[in-house]
Amino acid sequence: MTNVHQDAIHHEERDVDIRPIFGFAAGLTFVVAFVCFVVWVLFQFYASRAAVKTTPQYPLASTQENRLPPEPRLQTNPRQDLSDLRTQEDRVLDSYGWVDKNAGVVRIPIDQAMKLTLERGLPSRQAKQ
Repeated sequence: MTNVHQDAIHHEERDVDIRPIFGFAAGLTFVVAFVCFVVWVLFQFYASRAAVKTTPQYPLASTQENRLPPEPRLQTNPRQDLSDLRTQEDRVLDSYGWVDKNAGVVRIPIDQAMKLTLERGLPSRQAKQ
C-alpha cells in the first residue's frame, strides 16, 4: 500500500536556468554603475561652475562698505554676554532692594527667603467644614 502512494509522488525534474538570473544581475550592476558615474560627472560639472562664478559688485554696495546694520545687531561675544547676565542675576538674587517703593514691595536674598519660608511655612487654604 505504501508503494502505491510513493509512485504517485513526483518532483520537478527540470532545474531553473540561472543564466537569465546572472544576466539580469550583471545588467542591473551595469546600470547602477552607469548612473553613479553620471551623477559623479554632474557633481564635478556643478562644482566647477560654482568655483568659476564670482559675485557681482553692485554699485550701491561698494560705497557703503563700512556702514553698520541697524539695531539690534548680533552678539559679538555671546559667552561673555551670558556670563554678565548671570552675574547680574546673581547680584539681584543675593541682595536687598525695592521692587515697587510706592506699593511697599521689596526683594530679599533668596537664601533669606527660603529660611523665612521654612520658619513660617507655606500658606494653605482653610479646610471646609
